[in-house]
Amino acid sequence: MSETPIRVTVWGENRHEKIQERVAKIYPDGMHVTIAAGIAENLGDRATIRTATLDDPEHGLTEEVLAETDVLTWWGHAAHAEVADEVVERVHRHVLSGMGLVVLHSGHWSKIFTKLMGTTCTLRWRNEHDRELIWTVNPTHPIARGVPHPLVIDEDEMYGEYFDIPAPDELIFISSFSGGEVFRSGCTFRRGHGKIFYFKPGDQDYPIYHHKDVRRVIANGVEWAVSDRPDRAYPTLLRYDTGEFFHGKSYSGPIE
Repeated sequence: MSETPIRVTVWGENRHEKIQERVAKIYPDGMHVTIAAGIAENLGDRATIRTATLDDPEHGLTEEVLAETDVLTWWGHAAHAEVADEVVERVHRHVLSGMGLVVLHSGHWSKIFTKLMGTTCTLRWRNEHDRELIWTVNPTHPIARGVPHPLVIDEDEMYGEYFDIPAPDELIFISSFSGGEVFRSGCTFRRGHGKIFYFKPGDQDYPIYHHKDVRRVIANGVEWAVSDRPDRAYPTLLRYDTGEFFHGKSYSGPIE
């Protein structure tokens, strides 16, 4: 665990809350604010938290903000295409350099997650008020700390397999639904120097991010995703004995 507070940026698309009254009633201040409150509730003074949204300049994810972010959480759904490619490239570079990333619910189809996974990240879904049971399959993992087995969500959107992602480095949770479907709902990945946690619950039509156990999982994921490196650095190809960077175009050293 970091000795200094974890610097968290909670990113939210913040569109449904503005245009759909039913969503605004559940999240009057925006889903991103509720997610941030859940992290603060669980981590207390172990984290400092800021929020950013799609409509902020540069989506609120400037170079300066990302440089001061240890872990970024991401929720998007209806406006993935509106996220600027240059911002995606910027976030991608910071993840590979060691910034943690927690991707929530429909963020599975965000530009940043599909870029990091290298697959379509598509899945099956049904939005008919399914009960979701989240089963812990890796109880020793720190993200599962304090999480009930199963974690019960009375109503949520169903996500089902096949989920087109690479085999996770760690599978922590599997969800089952009232229709009999199952889904890999809590997965971790490492890309470059960065750690990534995907967590499924969170359709905008339900008060998922008010659920105390969902909030616990997200906060645990934030703590886990902090890099264990002392500093952030983009992976590079270096000559072993000299530390010289090889750029792939020419090499002036001795031929051995």
